[in-house]
Amino acid sequence: MKKVGIIMGSDSDLPVVEKAIDTLRQFNIPTEVHVFSAHRTPEEARDFSANARKNGFGVIIAAAGMAAHLAGAIAANTTLPVIGIPIKSKKLDGVDALLSTVMMPSGIPVATVAIDGAVNAALLSVEILSVSDEELAGKLDSLRKEGSEKVLAKNAAIEAKYNQ
Repeated sequence: MKKVGIIMGSDSDLPVVEKAIDTLRQFNIPTEVHVFSAHRTPEEARDFSANARKNGFGVIIAAAGMAAHLAGAIAANTTLPVIGIPIKSKKLDGVDALLSTVMMPSGIPVATVAIDGAVNAALLSVEILSVSDEELAGKLDSLRKEGSEKVLAKNAAIEAKYNQ
């Protein structure tokens, strides 16, 4: 099975990133986690992304706050799917990170999830890997079914209470 690389710009991003790690572990997807900065360690970020495919990765998640261009810097050096997680900061509530992640030039795509959207980044990674893995696809189907059942149970409780 292909691995998912998770790169964060700072260890202060870890509380958000851990949600992605936990979600990927629920699917038994091997992960590798690193702290590389697009601005402070550009060579390491480039080397990781340039060699990711040959090192067994199928998807890379890049999480960074402020106006950091980590996901774009990673995507510039690989043709693997890159998913950006904009991290909320104290100054602009993550809007700066969202815009720097989503506003990529043509030819260098980055999939972008919501600000602090680590769970969806992990699930999108699973969906990408499930294209060639029926077992993962089945696990995703089960997760969706569980989510649906939870909502329907809540709906039944609300209907029973208010629709008499």
